[in-house]
Amino acid sequence: MKKLPIGRSDFKDLIEEKFFFVDKSLFIKEIIKEVSQITLLPRPRRFGKTLNLSMLRYFFERTDNKKEIKQIFSGLAIEKEEAFAEHLCRYPIIFLTFKEIKSGCFEEDIASVKRLIADEYRRHAYLLESESLNDFEKQDFTNIAAIKADISLFKNSLLYLSAYLHKHHKEKPIILIDEYDTPVIAAYLGNYYEKTINFFRNFLGAGLKDNTNIYKGVLTGILRVAKESIFSDMNNLGVYSLMREEYSDYFGFTEDEVKELASAYSIKNRFNDIKKWYDGYIFGKKTIYNPWSILNFISSKDKEYRPYWANTSSNLLIKDLLVSSSSLIKEELYDLLKDIPVVKRVEENIAFENLKDNQDTLYGFLLFSGYLKAHKCKTVEDEKYCKLQVPNTEVKLIFKDIILQWVNESYRDNDRLHKMLLALVQGEVKVFEEILNDFVLTTLSYFSTGKSKDVEKVYQAFVLGLLVNLALDYEVSSEKESGFGRYDISIIPKDINKKAIIMELKKIDSDETKDTALDSALAQIEEKKYETAIKARGVMDIEKFGVVFDGKRVWVKKKRSTDMPV
Repeated sequence: MKKLPIGRSDFKDLIEEKFFFVDKSLFIKEIIKEVSQITLLPRPRRFGKTLNLSMLRYFFERTDNKKEIKQIFSGLAIEKEEAFAEHLCRYPIIFLTFKEIKSGCFEEDIASVKRLIADEYRRHAYLLESESLNDFEKQDFTNIAAIKADISLFKNSLLYLSAYLHKHHKEKPIILIDEYDTPVIAAYLGNYYEKTINFFRNFLGAGLKDNTNIYKGVLTGILRVAKESIFSDMNNLGVYSLMREEYSDYFGFTEDEVKELASAYSIKNRFNDIKKWYDGYIFGKKTIYNPWSILNFISSKDKEYRPYWANTSSNLLIKDLLVSSSSLIKEELYDLLKDIPVVKRVEENIAFENLKDNQDTLYGFLLFSGYLKAHKCKTVEDEKYCKLQVPNTEVKLIFKDIILQWVNESYRDNDRLHKMLLALVQGEVKVFEEILNDFVLTTLSYFSTGKSKDVEKVYQAFVLGLLVNLALDYEVSSEKESGFGRYDISIIPKDINKKAIIMELKKIDSDETKDTALDSALAQIEEKKYETAIKARGVMDIEKFGVVFDGKRVWVKKKRSTDMPV
């Protein structure tokens, strides 16, 4: 049984060391056929971008070891194509990866970029012996390679190196840039966005825009940074986001590929659960699985379903955006958590300048970063509207963490939180009510609790976020069918001998008092027989909580299955 290539992104090593390889080699053919000189392929993290660029590099790059390179492509789909012999090992390559340019400091980031550029120049040091370059060009080359050039020379370094390679080889080079937007995202978080954008606008613009010295350029990243920000007037750019059908099955695993993997590693019987946890992405019109999570799941000794992808990179940006978002966004976030789609205008260009002010841009960021999927899209007056949903169980767990973060960013007294949760499970209503009121008073805005179109959702999301902290010993869920309806929140113990809790949340209407509203909430639990599904699981001790609210004031009343109200 072949080894699984977890964290392996060098194509040659992967093939030579006989790792399991899902054949994506026809990606090469598509790049050759691509009519745009520059191709930008934004995809979520850990969906195979670096490996695909590595494959392109080995296929296209000029080398004295053409026979060896031909061998590593032996048996792959590209070998059968007419383009194979014509393009194999034909072109000089400029290869840069910016995936580690994220220090949080502009000066450090630019210093790292300079070192990367200098390293690539030194990789082509043979050009200093070329008769095709004049003395001035060789001097510039030397200064860049030695990191002694000024910033203006580095801004033009991509343009110059492509010209030098073209002159020497009499063949136009290919430029490959991996994770081009990592420095931009880091700059946004570090508050030096404008300086970073200015550098990359000049660097990429000089090297890629109307550059007659290159055959093709291929860039990968997570996002398409707004054209006005970084790709201004670049008419030779073809952008193929996950909304496009082109290249849709070259990043991530298709369902057939996952079935092949499941069969090869004798876990076909787990396929339905694998699909629930790691499927759900839609690229173009194809259903795509998260490859990182699939490989990690198969390789795990215990074969436990976990959010493997959630731990591959920092979620700082998404948490920053959602914690600081409007009440409407938070309401919609909770809808997403309940598998209720939200319909939004999808903007493919991410303008970081407007990220916190424009909810369409925010949802575009969530979509293209892999936190949402888009389906049933319609174009209205040249604008695309899509139903957005959480793609799978793995990502849903991330969203639950975000709700908790929303709470904790506003109220950090964890001892107080633990005291409140302990009071809840021990049935100490007054203590629970008192601390819950403190949380509401210090965390929720008047807009959220007083003017929202659906204030009950706000409270439900808020309370659910608090209760997620019980997940070690309890299953916390909402809006699940039981009896004759759907309860607001349930807390079901993993130990069936412990007590379960059902909560019904209710806003006090204008013709109600808090007491009548509390009684109404408790009565609804009884009338709808919400405890039915919980008892079916063997839990017999059940407490019912009515939670009612008016603005930023909350009242709580409980009733045990066989007791009078407290």
